[in-house]
Amino acid sequence: MIPADVRARYERLKKTINRYRIAYHVYDKEEISQQALDSLKHELSEIEETYPAIIAPDSPSQRVAGKPLPQFKKVRHKVPQWSFNDAFSPEEVREFDARVKRFLKPSFPTVHPTYVCELKIDGLKIVFDYEKGILKTAATRGNGVVGEDVTHNIRTIESVPLSLSRPIDIVVEGEVWMSSKNLEALNKIRVKEGESPFANPRNVAAGSIRQLDPKIAAARNLDVFIYDVAQSSEKFPATQAEELEYMRELGFKVNPHHVLAKNIEAAIDYWENWKKKGRHQEYWLDGVVLKVNEKKYEEALGYTGKAPRFAIAFKFPAEQVTTVVEDIVLQVGRTGVLTPVAHLKPVAVAGTVVSRATLHNEDEIKRLDVRIGDTVILQKAGDVIPDIVSVVKELRPRHAKPYTWPSRVPECGGDGEIERVPGQVAWRCVNKNSFAVVRRRFHNFAGKHALDIEGLGKERVDMLLERGLVQHYNEIFTLKEGDFLTLEGFAEVSAKKLVESIQKARRAELSRLLVGLSIPQVGEETAVLLAKKHRTIDALAKASAEELEKIEGIGPIVAKEIVEWFALKRHQKLVADLKEVLTIENPLFSSEKKKLPLAGKTFVLTGSLESMSRDEAKEKIRALGGDISGSVSQKTDYVVAGEEAGSKLDKARELGVSVLTEEQFLRMIRR
Repeated sequence: MIPADVRARYERLKKTINRYRIAYHVYDKEEISQQALDSLKHELSEIEETYPAIIAPDSPSQRVAGKPLPQFKKVRHKVPQWSFNDAFSPEEVREFDARVKRFLKPSFPTVHPTYVCELKIDGLKIVFDYEKGILKTAATRGNGVVGEDVTHNIRTIESVPLSLSRPIDIVVEGEVWMSSKNLEALNKIRVKEGESPFANPRNVAAGSIRQLDPKIAAARNLDVFIYDVAQSSEKFPATQAEELEYMRELGFKVNPHHVLAKNIEAAIDYWENWKKKGRHQEYWLDGVVLKVNEKKYEEALGYTGKAPRFAIAFKFPAEQVTTVVEDIVLQVGRTGVLTPVAHLKPVAVAGTVVSRATLHNEDEIKRLDVRIGDTVILQKAGDVIPDIVSVVKELRPRHAKPYTWPSRVPECGGDGEIERVPGQVAWRCVNKNSFAVVRRRFHNFAGKHALDIEGLGKERVDMLLERGLVQHYNEIFTLKEGDFLTLEGFAEVSAKKLVESIQKARRAELSRLLVGLSIPQVGEETAVLLAKKHRTIDALAKASAEELEKIEGIGPIVAKEIVEWFALKRHQKLVADLKEVLTIENPLFSSEKKKLPLAGKTFVLTGSLESMSRDEAKEKIRALGGDISGSVSQKTDYVVAGEEAGSKLDKARELGVSVLTEEQFLRMIRR
């Protein structure tokens, strides 16, 4: 069974992608970036992989896009033209390698394919047909079966041989491209003449080759790389690497940066190397093409309905992708100014996974008309928080409503009143101390006595708040590595380490969580008393003031503050949201403590310990079921005396309470 919402999303994706692809491939109009279009196609492919029965005959995954324009002579290709399937991560490339091996194993039990890695040039694919060594036709890919005859323009490109070194019949495929330098020079001329600049080299190549007047193509200084033999009257080389050399011997220009990788990991290393160099080289790149090197394997693998099984296009991380807006949250800045931040379905952009994007202000939300549930085009350039470029309105859910700017924001404190900043588009909290209050609460929540999130100190908390990455506690646990890379001082290793630390903190003890919630009058000792009596936070939230007052150590003022805190709806939502992201444990609950080795024993600590801090000692005692007291009495079982023990040691001796040295204490907690 295919869920109705999945089927509806699939149909909208299919229709939207087809419209954009026709505009791009047929009319050379780039309505959205190729990277954003790739992102939509990838989402569609993921749906088809999960629900194969949903695949429609007109799915973009089932055919090569494009059709001949009417003003050009039609050419029927001697060999069908294919598109490559795409991969966007090393994991997907490893899956491709596994598929290749699975497919080949029945025929080649000891198969170990090698891979030729070639740069994927951002240009226009052309099919060249030579008869007796002379160029007969050059045609666009078109729909894969029929293309457009553009021989008159291709002949103007000096790197295209009009005759070969031998009089053979051969069909080859290649990419027409323009250098970055020539693109820049051409765009300067166009801007000076009042024309819009070309967005990328592919647009230039397509626009030049699909002109009726060859003088235009000749003036553009285009170039070409040939990368594949589709058909030849001579015997094919045994490998793809040899085929590239074979084409060079015939007189074709072949990209010199191809390498032979002995396995898929070496191919991934090649991709990583070029990814670091960047897509804007002498010519623009959008990835690497990996091809099985051995022709015997290629022939056995063959083709699917639209793509070869023996090759894949390994795309570089996109700087533009599509994703879905899951929420819009207002972030309180240091000066009290409110910034709207979109919470997104996590997506990889520019090589990292992100889940946040700034929306700047109320006017920007209105300009974009961005709504919760919208599919948006996300752009990230450099180490800055990503921006939403536009909304793909064809994919908007029917129920999506325009975002309404609130009149009050609870995070501002007090009654939550906000005001427009005079002369600006910004809004701010009337309460000027709002940010200071929020940051102190977050410092406490992530701090050592609460959730103890290692690496999330005060400075980093402030950065998260100032950049709008978090506004509520639960949002900390939805952050991705790419979100931290937008902050000063973070690199991939430190971002990964902090995400791991945050994920570790998802298992939270109830007493620590209560400390982190900044409930008035509830410190570490009070939180422990509450956790001993109440198994869960829900049970505590339902407790009356009278019930709380019965707990030894909790008086009427503390009980009243706790009840009033849990009664507020915003706090009820805060707790509910945290329960979605945390596993709340309570080893201190009285019925569970009885099984622990120090259950029923009360300890008092005095002086300093060499092997651990006092906080660490308290934590170990509680983990083993023991209780901590701040004063010595007849109910005290043990006093742990460290260096420079004070009056508590004297009191213990006076009352006959057992005194433990640090060594004796360590032996006890290690049992």
